Amino acid sequence: MKRILLACSSGMSTSLLVSKMEEEAKARNLDVKIWAVAQDKAPEDMKQADVLLIGPQMRFMKKKFSKVAEEVGIPLDVIDPVSYGRIDGKAVLDAALNLIEQG
Repeated sequence: MKRILLACSSGMSTSLLVSKMEEEAKARNLDVKIWAVAQDKAPEDMKQADVLLIGPQMRFMKKKFSKVAEEVGIPLDVIDPVSYGRIDGKAVLDAALNLIEQG
């Protein structure tokens, strides 16, 4: 099972994106767990994740999260703003899976 964590300012703005990503994963028969949390909860949840995707509105947090990601050994990136704005579950899921594969 691949575990994909999304972080945003309050944990709410990514909930629809999580749903779209889950729909896409189900259509592909992928075994994934996808969840979203607020920025203050992200460092703790990163310990259970295979990748962290940060909402574009929080790109300024990437440096802070990078330190934790390095400690727990997971990749991270900022979600593409266009994919985020379109709530493009397929594109964001693909980005997460690519990050996991690249290590």
